[in-house]
Amino acid sequence: MASPNSTKKKRKPTLSPMARTTLLLALILAIILNISSSFSSFSLAATDVSVYESFLQCLENNTNPQDQISDLVYSQTNASYTSVLRAYIRNARLNTSTTLKPVIILTPRQISHVQAAVVCTKNVGYQLKIRSGGHDYEGISYTSDVPFFLLDMFNLRSIDVDVKNESAWVQTGATLGEVYYRIWEKSKAYGFPAGVCPTVGVGGHISGGGYGNMLRKYGLAVDNVLDAQIVDANGKLLDRKAMGEDLFWAIRGGGGGSFGVVISYKIMLVPVPETVTVFRVERTLDENATDVVFKWQLVAPKTDNNLFMRMLLQPVTSRTNRTQRTIRASIVALYLGNADTLVSLLGNEFPELGLKKEVCNETSWIQSVLWWANDDIGTSPEVLLDRDLDSANFLKRKSDYVETPISKDKLNWIWQRMIEVGKTGLVFNPYGGRMSEIPETDTPFPHRKGNLFKIQYSVNWEDAGTTAENEFLTQARKLHNYMTPFVSKNPRRAFLNYRDLDIGVMEAGKNSYEEGSIYGSKYFHGNFDRLVKVKTAVDPENFFRNEQSIPTLPTKA
Repeated sequence: MASPNSTKKKRKPTLSPMARTTLLLALILAIILNISSSFSSFSLAATDVSVYESFLQCLENNTNPQDQISDLVYSQTNASYTSVLRAYIRNARLNTSTTLKPVIILTPRQISHVQAAVVCTKNVGYQLKIRSGGHDYEGISYTSDVPFFLLDMFNLRSIDVDVKNESAWVQTGATLGEVYYRIWEKSKAYGFPAGVCPTVGVGGHISGGGYGNMLRKYGLAVDNVLDAQIVDANGKLLDRKAMGEDLFWAIRGGGGGSFGVVISYKIMLVPVPETVTVFRVERTLDENATDVVFKWQLVAPKTDNNLFMRMLLQPVTSRTNRTQRTIRASIVALYLGNADTLVSLLGNEFPELGLKKEVCNETSWIQSVLWWANDDIGTSPEVLLDRDLDSANFLKRKSDYVETPISKDKLNWIWQRMIEVGKTGLVFNPYGGRMSEIPETDTPFPHRKGNLFKIQYSVNWEDAGTTAENEFLTQARKLHNYMTPFVSKNPRRAFLNYRDLDIGVMEAGKNSYEEGSIYGSKYFHGNFDRLVKVKTAVDPENFFRNEQSIPTLPTKA
C-alpha cells in the first residue's frame, strides 16, 4: 500500500512506431549534415592553406632566395592583412563585411616579383587583380565575385627625373603627388599634365587616360607618354620596342589591367611658367549663376589654351532664405600666366563672371598644385608625399560628354531636377584647345574634337549601410537619367577613369564580346574593336580580366 504522502507519476506519452522511425531518421540526418558542414569548412580552410603554400613555393622558385618573398605575401590569417588591404581602398561602400576579399595579397618590391606573381597565379588557377593607388570608383582592382589574388603595386614607386631630356621614368605604384614633388625637386620650370588629386596612383590614372588642369594646353597624361614597361600574360617584361606599337597604344588609355601589369611609364615633362594664376568664384541662382553657367559653355572650351576653368554645380541651402534650396556654381581655374593678363582676357570674353584681380592668386606651379588639392598657398610641397592611407568616403561617380551648349531654359529645368533629387552635384570640365587637335585614334581615349566638356556626377555620404547607399545611388542615377537629352548619344559616352558599373559589366568567369561591347563602345567608341584585337593577340586566354575588361575576339566555330 502506498504511503499517503507519495504522488502518483504521470505516464509518459508513447510514440507510435512510425513516429519513432521518423524521429530517428531526423536525428541521423542532422548528424550527417553537421559532419558534412564541418568537413566542408575544414576542406575550404585546407584548400586555402594548400593554395597559399603552393603559391609561395612557386614564387620562391621564380625569384631570388635573398628576396625573402614570403614577407611580401599576405594570407587572410596574416595579422597585417586587413591594414594592407584597407590602405588603398578609397570607396567605403566597397569595404563591407560581405565584400569578397582577396585570398592572398602580394606586394612586390622588384619587377621579378611581378613576373613571378603572374606565372604563379596562373599555375594555381586564380584570378589576378592589380591595384596601383586605389582611386578606383567601383573597386574592381580589389574586389571580385570570384576568388582572386591582389597584386598591390604600392612598393614599386620609383621616380627618375631627367631634366636634361625633359622626361621621367615613373613606376605605377607612385602617386601623382610624388611625381609632382620629384619634378619640382629637380626643376621649377617643368610640370606634368595629370590629375589634381595627389593621392591618385600613376598606374590606373595614366592607363585609363588621365587628365588634369593643363589638358587644354598639353592634352592628357597619355598624350605625354614616351615609353612603358609591362609584364605580359607569360610573365615577360617588355618595353615599347619589345611590346610593339599596338600594345603600347592600348595601355595609353585602354586600361592597363586588361593587357598585363604595367610597371612604369616614361613621361614627357612639360614647361610651366614661373608665375601661374588660380582663382575660385562662386555664384548662386540669385547672383546670376544661370547666366554664368550658360556663358561658361561658350567660353571655357574656346578660350586661351593656357586657361582651364572647371565648374562645380551643387544643390545648397540659400544664404538669404534658409528654408529654400538653390544651386551654387563655383568656377575653379588655373591660368598659365599672370593675373593682369587673365583679368583682361576674361573681362573681354566672359564679362558675366566679373573677375577682379583681388580674387586671383599669383603663385608658382607647384603651389597651384597644392591649392587645387585644397591646401593653402605657402604650404610645404612635402605634403604631396602624404599618401593619406586608409581614408575612404562613401561615394558614387558617373560621367557624360556634352557636344552642344545647354540653353538657359534647359539649365533652369536642370536646376529644379538637381534640387528635387537631393545631394548629387555636377562637375563640368572644359575641353577644346589641344584636346581638339589630337585625333581620337591616337590613343584609345576617343573623347576629343567635338566635345565641349565632360560631366562628372558626384555624390558622397557619411552613413554606412544599404539604406543610405541605395538612397544616394538612386539620386546619382536619377540625375544621370534626367541629363539624357543634353549629352552625347549613340552611344552615350563615358570616361573610363570615372569607372561606372551601371553602364554594363562582364559576368564573372565569362569572356563575351557582346557584353564587353556594351560598356566598351561607351568608353572607347570607335577604338573598342582595335583594343579587342590587341587583347586577343597578347592575352588570348583572357588571364587579365575584370568586370569591365577588354574581351577577346569570339572564337570561330
